Amino acid sequence: MKKHSARVAPLPSYSVSELNLPVSDGASRSSVIQCKPGGNCPSRHRGMTRQLSPLSVAEDSAAPILELQNRSPSGICRHSRVERQSRSGEEGTQTHTESSSQEAEGQTRCQSCTSTFLKLIWRFLIILSVSSSWVGTTQFVKITYETFDCPFFMTWFSTNWNIMVFPIYYSGHLATAQEKQSPIKKFRECSRIFGEDGLTLKLFLKRTAPFSILWTLTNYLYLLALKKLTATDVSALFCCNKAFVFLLSWIVLKDRFMGARIVAAIMAITGIVMMAYADGFQGDSIIGVAYAVGSASTSALYKVLFKMFLGSANFGEAAHFVSTLGFFNLIFISVTPIILYFTKVEYWSPFSAVPWGYLCGVAGLWLAFNILVNVGVVLTYPILISIGTVLSVPGNAAVDLLKHKMIFSVVRLGATIIICIGFLLMLLPEEWDEITLRFINSLKEKKSEDHADDITDSSVHTRSRSRANGTVSIPLA
Repeated sequence: MKKHSARVAPLPSYSVSELNLPVSDGASRSSVIQCKPGGNCPSRHRGMTRQLSPLSVAEDSAAPILELQNRSPSGICRHSRVERQSRSGEEGTQTHTESSSQEAEGQTRCQSCTSTFLKLIWRFLIILSVSSSWVGTTQFVKITYETFDCPFFMTWFSTNWNIMVFPIYYSGHLATAQEKQSPIKKFRECSRIFGEDGLTLKLFLKRTAPFSILWTLTNYLYLLALKKLTATDVSALFCCNKAFVFLLSWIVLKDRFMGARIVAAIMAITGIVMMAYADGFQGDSIIGVAYAVGSASTSALYKVLFKMFLGSANFGEAAHFVSTLGFFNLIFISVTPIILYFTKVEYWSPFSAVPWGYLCGVAGLWLAFNILVNVGVVLTYPILISIGTVLSVPGNAAVDLLKHKMIFSVVRLGATIIICIGFLLMLLPEEWDEITLRFINSLKEKKSEDHADDITDSSVHTRSRSRANGTVSIPLA
């Protein structure tokens, strides 16, 4: 049989210009060869013969890709996949980083909000505890007077409980401190409030005696006032001690003069006069007002002398000092109620008739008030203790109104309100005028900035409208 060789007709070759296809310069120069019609147009590329035909135009336009495919078995597709994977990995990493940073910010905000909320709760509890303990002490005294009319014995008995202040402080130290100290070492450390040598017999008598006498007078006059006046009136008058502290500090300690506190002192004196005038400057009312004002005065003198001779003290030193007052009261003041008993000034019979439950209630609440005052000053702001003290006035008023069915006259109510406003004015900081001026100036600057921003925005809108209408407006300076 004869072998017939099939002749394959050559495909017509075309030039790029004849096909009217866009080819980049690099591709046309390196991979496209123009041939005449009807001629063979071999082009070797790594041992492969290629002819330019309508089917191979796309291949010629992608010659660099074909070269990469011929060089490696995976080709550009694998490279593009790697690039895509790396990009996706980078995007995933960035997304993960952003999400983690957002989560961290969210946790930080939650922690800050939680801490702020807990601080607010703690401060509110301190205020509520101070006010409640003082209201409870005053009301318990009024109840005790119904069966036991011995104010000095109540004062002496309650002051003896101050001995427990330092043991309570040391118990808290053992429960919270990382480096625990022995009781003797802690006692000596807190004794530095009396001087570098600590507490000696001479200092015990010299420093403790006047403060113990003032402490006893303050509480005794307060209890005497409660025999003559209502709990609301006495607690309101006792708030005048803040004004007396300012006046004594201004005179004795040469503290800064403040007009607002002078106004507060005048308001306190006005409230005292109005309270005394409520019953016409006669009877038990004027005597009760005198007792309450005397209690506030001795309390103010105690605070000013403490600041003068002992200065500021931390919680441990204050606890040590209060316990020392309790010891002095037990040792040296105990003879006074004995004398009053045998002279029948404060006499009770039989001994079993003494309402020890009410007396312990008064002493316990008074002790709690003293501890809260010292703890609150150290752990929070002193202004919170003052707010708790002044809130005892409406607290006692609520108890007197609901339980004792008291009817308050307009004069007494006005005097109470004036004294409380004066007390709140005393709480203003020393730089309150500078702080107020700064706040007003910041408000003015903010208003001017907002006004300038409004003018700028209005001018921008005006220009945009003018350009839209085909005109340009030039604002005058």
